[in-house]
Amino acid sequence: MYMKLACVPPWHRRLHAATQHCKGRTGAEHQWLTRHLKDPFVKAAKVDFFRCRSAFKLLEMNEKHQILRPGLRVLDCGAAPGAWSQVAVQSVNAAGTDPSSPVGFVLGVDLLHIVPMEGATFLCPADVTDPRTFQRIVELLPGRKADVILSDMAPNATGIRDLDHDRLISLCLELVGRAADILCPGGTLLCKTWAGRQSHQLQKKLTEEFQKTRTLKPQASRKESSEVYLLATQYRRRMAP
Repeated sequence: MYMKLACVPPWHRRLHAATQHCKGRTGAEHQWLTRHLKDPFVKAAKVDFFRCRSAFKLLEMNEKHQILRPGLRVLDCGAAPGAWSQVAVQSVNAAGTDPSSPVGFVLGVDLLHIVPMEGATFLCPADVTDPRTFQRIVELLPGRKADVILSDMAPNATGIRDLDHDRLISLCLELVGRAADILCPGGTLLCKTWAGRQSHQLQKKLTEEFQKTRTLKPQASRKESSEVYLLATQYRRRMAP
């Protein structure tokens, strides 16, 4: 089971009303609300019509490392509410808005409902770890392959740091294992993880199957968070003769 942890907090729809009644909130809610209202990425997301502030994480990483380009096929795992898919649609020209560039494809998958978006195909509610879902993913991808796999997945939080970390590592390892069936040779995988005791297992696996790996911490990722992103490029598992 997975979901976005921060993009759509329980009281998000009551955000404006909550600003007038902060004194009635719990300490944790009040702290989150204050930080949320002051967050420049939250404000920028509204201005730019992104569904979530996390769009700026992908925008920054893509700008620095050229992860996405017109014509690529993208699988977005843990896609709700759709901010990364928005960035992907724009970057790979999935909606065909630029007639002079190749048209790409974006497939988003999540347990949560995702509001439809021009240029993206959403498979939801669906568990990307379910073999039946994965078979459907293969069927929907043009040529049954992806050039880029994005993962902003996270497990439902238990509040136990080590347990949550281990569960996220397991999710990422499962996704890397699935790459053999859908990721093109030379392809890219970008996945979120939390720094912790099992991180070396995921890094080792990525090093074995990709030519280059690096750890990224975009500015939009809050400094106090243990969240980091692992970027693995030039997938080589299927390149052996």
